[in-house]
Amino acid sequence: MIQIAVCDDDESAVGAHKKAAEECLRQCGIAGEITTYTDSENLLYDITEDKFYYDLILLDIEMPGSTGMELAQKVKPFLSNVKIIFITSHIEYAIDAFELSIFRYVPKDDITRRLPGAIIDALKLIDLEEGKVYTIRTNSRLEKIPYKDIFYIERDGKYASITASGGVSKVRRSLQQVYEELGAEEFLYIDRGCIVNVIHIMQVKDGQAVLKNGVSLPVSRSHLQGVKEQINAYWGSNI
Repeated sequence: MIQIAVCDDDESAVGAHKKAAEECLRQCGIAGEITTYTDSENLLYDITEDKFYYDLILLDIEMPGSTGMELAQKVKPFLSNVKIIFITSHIEYAIDAFELSIFRYVPKDDITRRLPGAIIDALKLIDLEEGKVYTIRTNSRLEKIPYKDIFYIERDGKYASITASGGVSKVRRSLQQVYEELGAEEFLYIDRGCIVNVIHIMQVKDGQAVLKNGVSLPVSRSHLQGVKEQINAYWGSNI
């Protein structure tokens, strides 16, 4: 079940955003639970102190107390995969929102048209990321790594080294064997010795794939154009 938070100091806006989210859940056929807030400090407390988990947050930027921008900065360490949709009347915030890896920016003067699309895109991505795991079996251990937690996989001698949010795991497989076992379009080669999870790629710039965890990985010249095309194709077909 997808957990959604709606936060706006305007009660009527909270009600409207909640209704939009309910309709989007219905359209997507996805089960979800929506919690509403009119005070950003309450949302911040629930996440940082009571450890509430949210997959998606609809967040007004201009609020008393912690602004939406400040709140986004504070909750990211607790909810690394959360999708945040900013709602604001000030377009200049869009640049800062991009730097915070905000999923979508929705201007208030076009909210009726653009908010449902933003919510549906977020729900599709969350649904896409859930449920798949890569299993490592040996005589002494069984380890399951969710696909959504995997940042990249590198060749390491006779092993493949999997870097995920929980740390690094090694499996005695060739990189190609791991790639075939994953069998998922979100994983792509950026070099003969490295596979990256496209959902974690923030940008490809100056021959580097920049990931959400701050790591930059070199993209080989022979793979560069193909990587860009695969990224575009992936998001084009899934969002």
